[in-house]
Amino acid sequence: MGVTRVKTAILLLALAGLIAGLALHLSGQAGLATLAWWAGVLPALAALVIEIARSLGRGETGLDIVAALSMSAALGFGETLAAAVVAVMYSGGTFLEGFAEGRARREMQGLLSRVPRSATRHRNGALQEIPLDEVAPGDRLLIRQGDVVPVDGTLASATGFVDASALTGESLPIRLERGAEAMSGATNVGEAFDMIATRPARDSTYAGIVRLVEAAQRARAPMARLADRWALGFLAVTLLIASAAWALSGDPIRAVAVLVVATPCPLILAVPVALVAGLSRAAHYGVLIKGAPALEALARMRVLILDKTGTLTDGRPQIVSISCLGGQTEAEILRLAAALDQASQHPVAQAIVAAAQARGLALPVPSGVTEHPGEGLVGQIEAHRVIVGGEGFVAAQIGASPGSTALDAGALLVAVAIDGRMAGHLVMADPLRAGMAQILTGLRREGIARIVLATGDRREVAERVTQGLGLDGLSAGMTPGGKVALVQAERAQGPVMMVGDGVNDAPALAAADVGVAMGARGAAASAEAADVVLLVDRIDRLGAGLAIARGARRIALQSVVAGIGLSVLGMIAAAFGALSPVQGALLQEVIDVAVILNALRALRIVPRV
Repeated sequence: MGVTRVKTAILLLALAGLIAGLALHLSGQAGLATLAWWAGVLPALAALVIEIARSLGRGETGLDIVAALSMSAALGFGETLAAAVVAVMYSGGTFLEGFAEGRARREMQGLLSRVPRSATRHRNGALQEIPLDEVAPGDRLLIRQGDVVPVDGTLASATGFVDASALTGESLPIRLERGAEAMSGATNVGEAFDMIATRPARDSTYAGIVRLVEAAQRARAPMARLADRWALGFLAVTLLIASAAWALSGDPIRAVAVLVVATPCPLILAVPVALVAGLSRAAHYGVLIKGAPALEALARMRVLILDKTGTLTDGRPQIVSISCLGGQTEAEILRLAAALDQASQHPVAQAIVAAAQARGLALPVPSGVTEHPGEGLVGQIEAHRVIVGGEGFVAAQIGASPGSTALDAGALLVAVAIDGRMAGHLVMADPLRAGMAQILTGLRREGIARIVLATGDRREVAERVTQGLGLDGLSAGMTPGGKVALVQAERAQGPVMMVGDGVNDAPALAAADVGVAMGARGAAASAEAADVVLLVDRIDRLGAGLAIARGARRIALQSVVAGIGLSVLGMIAAAFGALSPVQGALLQEVIDVAVILNALRALRIVPRV
């Protein structure tokens, strides 16, 4: 039985015992009513004792001790109705807390699911499907279009085209020549190719990233519950007032009344209610926060580490300029190039098609198309023979010499020839998201004091793309392990939040105090390793998440302070004999309702987005 089911069962038993006991008591069957209340209290008390033992074994002291004392004392001195009320209050609070944490992250098994469970191996002139564990160095494997490279190896075919953005952060596909290294976890976006395995699956790049994630999660210190940080002080005050009441009056019932009033339900109830409300409110803005501890931590972040590709940038190649070399206009060059590229699944070709469609250009159907994998396409568009591809490929097709167009770092040049003549060039790049400078300013306004870029790209690419953003630091050429080390180093400046979207970001997301994944188009690995997932492809929603987290935590603290203040006043009244245990339990219920209503204000937080 899962933890949530156990908490639900305990709450239902406590509630059933309280209601049944009240019904029996009103019908004049006091003895049976007492048994019913005992039956409702004992499961909650047993669960409390077990949790206290576990907490003490970890060297932790929580609010569970106060609740256990109040229930035990009430039962010991015959105040079974008060004990039943406390049991319902406490089990209700732990149920709410369990509900909040029920949205916690899934296991990292999903990270492994991205890698195929089998591989296609050449053997004796035939192809055979074998389990991934049976792949050995030296095996010749077939990687079909769309396949994820299962193990590290070297290219055995003449060329190959892979998308390694999830591993390296490079947004543009990579062309591989014979003998080049093919990393596990990259996706084949070109024609099928052969590769020679150089490592078994357990030693490959992707498996190493999985181990980094798991190690980072184990090494990260657990986040303490907000309520438990108040526990020791509240426990000391409670015991002091209860002991004084008993010692000065000689009446142990006064001590029981104090303990019942002191049952820390403002902490047990108000905190999870405010945080669950914050989780719900954040989800409304497309920010999935995986549990109350993650929301608490998000509210305290001071350092932000950003990946570049797919985070600061859109992560997809876009046309940034079109140069015309003949008599055609930019629109005509783009229209003919995009019409031909409709016949290709290559990411760059699809980006060109999308750009033409965004401009409202009508794209005719190509005919007689020949695709040269990793090079370009040749085909007929209306009455024109069109060639689209790399500068060298297009120049060779028309019998010309390649030009020498200067490009910014990280840009890609696509040449277009029409009817045997070079017509122009499309310059592709992965630019910054719109309004990124304003977004970072907004994050600083929400309490982020330091913003650092961590990318697998080359430094010159990163510096060009982020110019003018006012970053506090920039680390380029980062490996997954390097990003983890950066997270650990930056922790000296304050709690660290890491934002990324690729498999290569997953270890750093797991190592950070709060990991944030761009879940709309990011890798499943990063979404599962993260504490927060942005469900929409908008980095500005991170600011909304921060504002909601800070607001929910502030409301939770307000509820705690008000609830504890009222409880202390009630404890003092009980110590002087003004409240019986049952009256104290009912007073505590009134306080609970008040702090819960206040906590629900978190549902109305409106962040600036």
